[in-house]
Amino acid sequence: MLTIGSTASLRVYVSEWENGKRTISERYAKILRPVLGVTDEELFGRQSQLTVPEVGGYEELVSRIDSARNVSLTMVQTFMDQTELLRTVDRQMGAAALVDQMNGHLTALEDALTFAVLPETRRPVATALAGAATLAAWQALDSGGVERAWRHYELGKRAAQEAGQPMYLAHATAEQAYVLHDAGRPELAVELSREAQRLGGTQVSPRLRAWLFAAEAELCAKAGLPDDARRALDAAVASLPSGNEPRDPDMLSIFLNNGHLERWRGNVLALLGDDDALDSLYTALDAADPTFIRATSGLRCDLAQAHLAREEYAQAEEHLQQARMLANRTGSVRHRRQIDQLTDRL
Repeated sequence: MLTIGSTASLRVYVSEWENGKRTISERYAKILRPVLGVTDEELFGRQSQLTVPEVGGYEELVSRIDSARNVSLTMVQTFMDQTELLRTVDRQMGAAALVDQMNGHLTALEDALTFAVLPETRRPVATALAGAATLAAWQALDSGGVERAWRHYELGKRAAQEAGQPMYLAHATAEQAYVLHDAGRPELAVELSREAQRLGGTQVSPRLRAWLFAAEAELCAKAGLPDDARRALDAAVASLPSGNEPRDPDMLSIFLNNGHLERWRGNVLALLGDDDALDSLYTALDAADPTFIRATSGLRCDLAQAHLAREEYAQAEEHLQQARMLANRTGSVRHRRQIDQLTDRL
């Protein structure tokens, strides 16, 4: 039998609970949870207040459903334009200053999807969410937020599946493999990168297919699988469309042309200790887009790696100094960690 206070005492307790002057004990929580229909999180929330839910609430729900129904293709394009703006700022200035903006953007997209009812409304919003979540994940990984990155990738994959977009699903899955590598699971990272190719199947564009092979090549090189790395690199070169256009019209998050792939090739060869790495990397450095600040920092790290393999320490140190300067500009925790590891080898 549960003993509770008198009616007069309960009136005082309720008043104090509402005003945050008294903490709800577990004894009363057992009573209040089923009576009020609230969770522990709601009952013991940060406000430390007892709030009786309003009866009904359908008017607000229907209002939000109606608003989501009116999300037109123009509005979805606005969401995608916001993602593109955040991608551009990230590329030039880094992810550190974008955390709040990116989280707000994701929240708006998740809300739009949550209250959208029919597939014709949900799919375009889910596509926009898949792209934004994958970008947010890469930014989180670059900033050192490993668990946040993993959760964002999972969100991006779920959104891509709902949208019926195998290209977005493959891209998010392959990028997620880098989280596994950074967490010390290189072999599993390679397996996930190959799973990404399976998920994309024949429905990915040639440019994305080349990107997926290049990612596999890099992860294989990092996992100590040189033959697999070279095979994947050859497949990337064979898959890449001709021409200098870097953007994939079917997936704007993909930047890859011959110049970008040459840099990626140099990165893989540097990881393998191949003398040909320097030629590829210096060619890529000469052709580098000056707006790709973070990518240039990574390229400088690759050059340092290649020079270290040749025991050319002065040149390696010079590139590491440039890489550190750029990493400090973008606030890249990931690149700073790589620079520190390479500096220890000087």
